[in-house]
Amino acid sequence: MDTLFWMATATVIVVLIFDYTNGFHDAANIVATVIASRAMTPVQAVVIVGFFEFMGPLLGGTAVANTIGKFVDLNDVQPQLAVLIMFCGLLGAIVWNLATWWLGIPSSSSHALVGGLAGAVVAAVGSDHVIWGFHELMTAGKMTGVMKVLLALFISPLLGFWVGFGIHRLGRRLLAGARPTANATLRKMQFVTAAGLAFSHGANDAQKSMGMLTLVLLLGDFIPTFEVP
Repeated sequence: MDTLFWMATATVIVVLIFDYTNGFHDAANIVATVIASRAMTPVQAVVIVGFFEFMGPLLGGTAVANTIGKFVDLNDVQPQLAVLIMFCGLLGAIVWNLATWWLGIPSSSSHALVGGLAGAVVAAVGSDHVIWGFHELMTAGKMTGVMKVLLALFISPLLGFWVGFGIHRLGRRLLAGARPTANATLRKMQFVTAAGLAFSHGANDAQKSMGMLTLVLLLGDFIPTFEVP
């Protein structure tokens, strides 16, 4: 077997390691909230979150995988170098995930992945091989490439804040005259919200690794076009 095959195999393993760090880094946030509110026991939380995290990429389509797999253009790069670039970028994302986990800093594995891969591409073959998306946004108002990921980074916490704020205010009004026993119903509802959040996280973050795996197969000439198997 040639060198490219073993490099691709090593990169696939690194993708899986990144996915593992993503799981205990990001999915832990979902588990923590329902345990802290005493809505679930630790075992219940892990089982429910783990199951719906797994269902997310199975049923959530491949739109995110297509986005994450196309923000760099390495088609004109020699296959071994292209796979090596991916290997290094993924290692950078893993190091950041481990560092923030060790320090207890909440951070996005998605943006670590995009930053690590973009940095490796710029260092190896130049910034023109990264689809930045600035020109497309300014001229056509189209979100693509790295810019699409950066906009999500800034919009998501603001959107989450105001939606959470609005739901909380609405909930306080609806429960203004409720008895303390209403807490039992609210705790049961957290089974639904935790499952929904786990599913959406799996459909979003796990697809990023699906995109990376597909990109490895494409750059290594194992598949003809970028299409998630």
